[in-house]
Amino acid sequence: MSETNTIDQFPSGRRRAYERLTPETAVLLLIDHQAGLVSGIRDLAPDEVRHNAVAFARAARVLGVPVVLTSTAPMMWGPTLPELTEALPGVENIERSVVNAWDEPRVRDAVARTGRQKLLIGGITTHVCLAFPAMSAVADGYDVYALLDASGTWSDLLRLSAIEQMRQAGVTITSGSAAFVEMLHDNASPIAGEFYAALDLPATRYILQITQGGKSA
Repeated sequence: MSETNTIDQFPSGRRRAYERLTPETAVLLLIDHQAGLVSGIRDLAPDEVRHNAVAFARAARVLGVPVVLTSTAPMMWGPTLPELTEALPGVENIERSVVNAWDEPRVRDAVARTGRQKLLIGGITTHVCLAFPAMSAVADGYDVYALLDASGTWSDLLRLSAIEQMRQAGVTITSGSAAFVEMLHDNASPIAGEFYAALDLPATRYILQITQGGKSA
């Protein structure tokens, strides 16, 4: 009877125990959230992606998660979203010319200086600005999480092919909404109110309006 290999069961070829995200182990990398690129998004609503990128930046600040911000060719793709830079006072916007943000030494160095190994990435576009650096960072030993709700691209086909590529390379596919709530850990935390205000999720906002309205009635 032949032996069955039970080690390599997943498409990515990686099998590891689940490790929770924490504010102490994570770093957020936001790539190319620029006006021109955002306007071309078709797989998600552009305004939704704008909102989410800013919300995750604000939530990261509340949790103490470091943020690295980078943009490329602003004369071609437009400026970084002004509301995003406003949400990140004191954070350098690393301008670069290379397509893959991970090929920019200043980006890699900024991530490395945080000392964090769990790298959360959102980028526009999903199939280039998110996928390329996500796969490259995995190859360099980082535990990478692709935040699909802080990313967007030109079509569903490009989105799906990028997801498959990243999975094969060992990237964890997730959402910022889930990742940041996981890092909050406890709704009784003294920063929970500030955190949810920063995250500003429509469903959460609606629920809180109902519950808080009921308490005040």
